[in-house]
Amino acid sequence: MNLIKSLNEIEESDRPHVGGKCLALSRMAVHKEMKVPGAVVVCSEAYNQYISLTGLHERILIEINRKDFKDMRWEEIWDTSLRIRNMFLNSPIPDVLYESLRHPLKARFSDTAVVVRSSALEEDTAAASFAGLHESYVNIKGIESILHHIRLVWASLWSDAALLYRQELGLDIQKSSMAVVIQEIVYGQKSGVAFGENPNDDSQSVIEAVYGLNQGLVDGTVEPDRWILERETGTIVSHTPAQRSKAIVPMKEGIQLNSLSSELANIPPLTTDELNKIFELVHRAEQIFGSPQDVEWTWNRNMLYVLQSRPITSRKAEGDQDKRPWYLSLHRSFDNLKLLRRKIEEDLIPSMIQEVSLLGQQDLRQLSDSELAEEVNRRAERYNYWLGVYWKEFIPFAHGIRLFGVFYNDTVSPADPYEFMQLLGATEMESTERNQMLEQMASHIRGDSGLADKLKKHIYEDEQLMKEVHQFVEKYGNISFGTSYCLSDPKSVISLVMELALRAAPKRSLKTGNVEALKNNYLSHFQDEQRTYAAEILDLARVSYRMRDNDNVYLSRIKTQVLQAADQYKISLEKSGKQEIGNIDIQKIIESLHENESAQKPYSGRAFDQTGFKMKARQIVGQPAGPGIAEGTARVIIDPSDLSEFKSGEVLICDAIDPSMTFVVPLSAGIVERRGGMLIHGAIIAREYGIPCVTGIPDATTLIQSGDEVTVDGYLGIVIVG
Repeated sequence: MNLIKSLNEIEESDRPHVGGKCLALSRMAVHKEMKVPGAVVVCSEAYNQYISLTGLHERILIEINRKDFKDMRWEEIWDTSLRIRNMFLNSPIPDVLYESLRHPLKARFSDTAVVVRSSALEEDTAAASFAGLHESYVNIKGIESILHHIRLVWASLWSDAALLYRQELGLDIQKSSMAVVIQEIVYGQKSGVAFGENPNDDSQSVIEAVYGLNQGLVDGTVEPDRWILERETGTIVSHTPAQRSKAIVPMKEGIQLNSLSSELANIPPLTTDELNKIFELVHRAEQIFGSPQDVEWTWNRNMLYVLQSRPITSRKAEGDQDKRPWYLSLHRSFDNLKLLRRKIEEDLIPSMIQEVSLLGQQDLRQLSDSELAEEVNRRAERYNYWLGVYWKEFIPFAHGIRLFGVFYNDTVSPADPYEFMQLLGATEMESTERNQMLEQMASHIRGDSGLADKLKKHIYEDEQLMKEVHQFVEKYGNISFGTSYCLSDPKSVISLVMELALRAAPKRSLKTGNVEALKNNYLSHFQDEQRTYAAEILDLARVSYRMRDNDNVYLSRIKTQVLQAADQYKISLEKSGKQEIGNIDIQKIIESLHENESAQKPYSGRAFDQTGFKMKARQIVGQPAGPGIAEGTARVIIDPSDLSEFKSGEVLICDAIDPSMTFVVPLSAGIVERRGGMLIHGAIIAREYGIPCVTGIPDATTLIQSGDEVTVDGYLGIVIVG
């Protein structure tokens, strides 16, 4: 069959090769009253040939079968998607296929700007209609650029959102394929979407509109005006105006967000006549397809164009268990993240610091038993408030790292899909600053063997060392782990520092020169305004990376204030010989702090079946998170008390590295975590110190026992036991 077809060549029987989006465009194009931009489709056979000729088919299967999807966290799904995407970036279209695509596309679009859109074969059918899973690229010019973006659309078949939906909808991802629509761009002055039937009220229709191109509405960058209309008559029921300030407009190539003129900002994008025509359009689409439609449209020079149409389907979420809406909400645009950064840096972080300071100034010893009970409850409420802020504001801000990672890889096409992390690691974080203070004290001991001997005998007469110890406790002694807090007294700090002094000073994995070379190479791909944007998205990602670590530390300090009040309450009760006050259950409050942080608790770490035989594993596959190979004795961390037993050169095995645990990272030969993802706390710190790390190991603290000899392969994501 032909690899490329025009819209007028597509028939119903072509659906398995062109997908629902292309088929819908072809059906609308034959109706004169519906203006459809000129387009062709690159059929799915081109994708199939590409992954076959390049060997990507086998590599993708290996990647998606690395771990069962039901055991994967969303961070792991993103990592999987990023690695697959990088395979596409580093696999040029083979010559035979390249020529088969290049000539017909050049004949049609050599001097025409286009939109390159996905048309996955399962997408936009009555059974499975959903938007935003795959990529579209707007205002693309030149045959080489079009071919490059076809590859990016192919890669988006395996986007994190697509993989997540395919897992939950039961689609067969091993047989999935992708067609691509190449559509002449229409530089619309106003654009939007229309729902023939309001998903929340079947007696209504909905029209949303923005100035400029539609991409701003689709990705949430630009707030739309919204009209509700009676579905039968088109009568306007309500109009919700937007705070009109921005619009997406075309650049020389690509698009950018510009400010609206004050004149347009005060005028709704659509007139009543334009609303009526869009209403007629969406209902004409319903007549063509036989069901209510979600139509994307744009106006250009008094001409209404229809860009795509898909069925409106109702997929009911599985109550609180369906995390898709929350996960997809984490995908933020650059401009949205810039606003979020300002809020975090100028409001939330100062407020958290002030909260800790105010709580720390209170003398708990002056409170009565009943006042202490109330104080514990009050502090727990404040902690839960900030935990809610953490999930609502800080977690989405981590998308700045992902946004940059994709942008960097698309630009540079590095062999290592995580090379961008080296640019982000060139920034200081709370946990690494804390470890630097510990290393400074350890270095003091290494240089004085007599001092080490005295410390073993609990002789603490070195004034400089003790000054540093007390400074450390004052600054970092208020960070909790689980329902306890670590390193809160000088003796525990000295014990750790002595252990650190037994091994050579760790070498940070990042070299300033290497980072600068990577940065210069990255920026060399851009000029003028594009270079400014490239620098800004790097700066945003660095802040996002630093905050991915620091926000946990700030939150932990608030939690510690709760624990300290609870400890004082228990001491006060013991002294007075009283029982619990009123109906306040302190133990339940403390336990709830941990439960609220994560619905999934650590495993017991002591695995036996009912017959009493210990479970053992030889080779366990997870996610590669820190390059390198390490061997050592396993130390499983279940309880805060386990940290005190950690010895230099052991392999850290845990559910997840809490910010308070990072002080043992420099001692570790390798790290293995149950939680998966390149952007979890442990993976970030491991890369900072160049320590091999594997994450996403199911039952890590069950299958591996303290004392097991293990090998950690951070390149392949494999842990060998024994």
